[in-house]
Amino acid sequence: MRLQSLVINGFKSFAKKTSLVFESPIVCVVGPNGSGKSNVLEAIRFVLGEQSMKSMRGRSGSDMVFKGSKNLSKGSKAEVSIYFDNKDNVFKMPNEEGESISLDFDTVSISREVYTDGMNKYVLNDSEVRLKDINALLASVNIGSSGHHIISQGEADRILNANSRERKEMIEDALGLKIYQYKIKDTERKLEKTGINMQEVSMLRRENAPHLNFLKKQVEKIEKATEMSEELFGLYLEYLKKENILIGTEYSKLSAEKKEIDTELKDLEGKIQEVEDIAEGNGEDIQALSVLENKVMDIRRLKSEMERKLGRVEGMMEAEIERSKKIDERIAVDPLEAQKALFDLDKIVEEAISTESIEDIKIILERIKNILKSVLHKEISVSNDYSNQIATLEESKKSILVEIDNLTKEENNLSATVLNMRQENREKMEAMREKEKEKFGLKVRHQELVSALGVINLKEENLSKRKEDFENEIKEGRPLVGERIHSFEDFEINVENNLSNNTQEELKRRIERIKIKLEDAGLAGSGDVMKEYKEATERDVFLLREMEDLANSIESLKKLMVDLKEKIDTEFKEGVRKINKEFQELFVKMFGGGTASLQVVMQSRNKTIADVENEDNTDEEEIVFEQGVDINVSLPHKKVKELHALSGGERSLTSIALLFAMSQVNPPPFLVLDETDAALDESNSRKYGDMLEILSKHSQLIVITHNRETMSRAGVLYGVTIGADGASKLLSVRFDEAVAIAK
Repeated sequence: MRLQSLVINGFKSFAKKTSLVFESPIVCVVGPNGSGKSNVLEAIRFVLGEQSMKSMRGRSGSDMVFKGSKNLSKGSKAEVSIYFDNKDNVFKMPNEEGESISLDFDTVSISREVYTDGMNKYVLNDSEVRLKDINALLASVNIGSSGHHIISQGEADRILNANSRERKEMIEDALGLKIYQYKIKDTERKLEKTGINMQEVSMLRRENAPHLNFLKKQVEKIEKATEMSEELFGLYLEYLKKENILIGTEYSKLSAEKKEIDTELKDLEGKIQEVEDIAEGNGEDIQALSVLENKVMDIRRLKSEMERKLGRVEGMMEAEIERSKKIDERIAVDPLEAQKALFDLDKIVEEAISTESIEDIKIILERIKNILKSVLHKEISVSNDYSNQIATLEESKKSILVEIDNLTKEENNLSATVLNMRQENREKMEAMREKEKEKFGLKVRHQELVSALGVINLKEENLSKRKEDFENEIKEGRPLVGERIHSFEDFEINVENNLSNNTQEELKRRIERIKIKLEDAGLAGSGDVMKEYKEATERDVFLLREMEDLANSIESLKKLMVDLKEKIDTEFKEGVRKINKEFQELFVKMFGGGTASLQVVMQSRNKTIADVENEDNTDEEEIVFEQGVDINVSLPHKKVKELHALSGGERSLTSIALLFAMSQVNPPPFLVLDETDAALDESNSRKYGDMLEILSKHSQLIVITHNRETMSRAGVLYGVTIGADGASKLLSVRFDEAVAIAK
């Protein structure tokens, strides 16, 4: 795994996007004070998840965002991305089961964004993730947001100034033993939680005991009533089985009777309808006969009128003939006047022909008479005209005779039909009277059947009530004998004997007596009590097993803590041995001789509240003993062995040698060194540079420095300056250029 690059955008003094590519084992970042070179270190801390704003010289997340300058507006967010080569798949992430799974990406990118409102966002290979996920990923390659892989000038001084206990913790962190400390803390939390759970389980058992005892007494009462319950169950089986058979038999009987009555009713209704249809047909025949008789009467009236009309026409003809004889004997009159008189007569005759009323004809004849008188008075001869009039009357007579003949024929035909129909109707009426008698009998029977059906319906209602009582008895019996009451359906009895309502009443009375006894004993719902007692007993057994499991868990956790502490102790001692080997070699390189080592010591301190809470026995003395680490050095050609007696330069070299030795025992993928060479003179700077080259064989080095000697060891040199716009800018120089600049 190799660190590839760092991209800074809007972070602190880096207003614009700035990239650092780490192609060389040693990369130096240089620049004047205030240029923002330390912001590179803080950008690395930031992107790796550092949560302490104070360690990044800020108070809140918004302080990480570029504040703006005269020529540049303030930013809305700060973003830092770091890229790692992962072709060997060393990065791992835990899955849901806690197993470490390799991250299948050739390049792993981690980005962190912070906005002016302080909101943070973490991105892993373009997918938003949690800080927890970032920490787990980085822990798999022995790096984190802060720790032994990021060493500042203050960090170098801190390890010398720390007390032995604090120094031990710093060394444990460098050795990668923190994970065991975390496991111990996690085990302690589990142990505490398990102890609380055990107390809760014990309390639950104590709380459950009174109720369990009460239920036990109830169960004893129930067991005493078992015999009565069994007797009741036996009576129920017999009673319910018989009742079920009786009800079913009665239902079948009533159903058959009802079906028989319904069939007969339908048959009667059909016959009654048939009689009514016949009566309706006879009524239609009588109505048709009445219509024909009325028609015959109409024909006869018309025929009489035609005969009267014929008589009038014949009378008029006779009168005209007589007049014509008399007129022929008279003197002829003026032809014009005679002609006019004839026209008037012709008109009046036509009127007479179309008139049926005798009175109207008399009036017409009177007018004719007056005209004739007028003509005779003037002695006008109209004989020819009378001849024409007579001819007209003759034609009218013939027409009337034809009409009368036709009416006579129609009258004869209809009269014959009427006679036939009257005969048929008389016969039908005779048959109808017989049908009416039959209909009356049918209706009487119909009413009898309807009454019988009503009785059956009443019986069915009573039977339904009996069935309802039967079902209620089952419901009432269920709490007393349980769900087995339904087994009466499979109960076998001899239906030929003792299957009567009287025996049922006796069984019912016996059942009621036992029910009263059971209810008086307060055992209704005993099934629920038994169930509750069983559940309470099972719960008590479960809680007892739970306490045993928790006790075993406590023992396991205590053993795990012992094992972890032993592992820490073993690996710590082995780690100190390795550090001492590296420390001695580096110290000799730094000072040209001498000795340097770490020594594990025991020291005492007063108990804290946490110590007391974690101890089972609080009667011991208020003193605890713990391990610590002291630093022993002996400079060549000097008698100085105490750290406080070292000069500033000697302290710097010693702390650097120790920190570098610690990093060599468990090398991180990269080291960030922030001006750890600030206090070194030229001679010591060369030694420092030599150590850098040794370290770079195991870890990539990012060195923030002012030291020319240190710069000369870099393959790439990044220079940080403040531009005219007030923002940090980056210049890069290759190795050969860096050497020239350093000289």
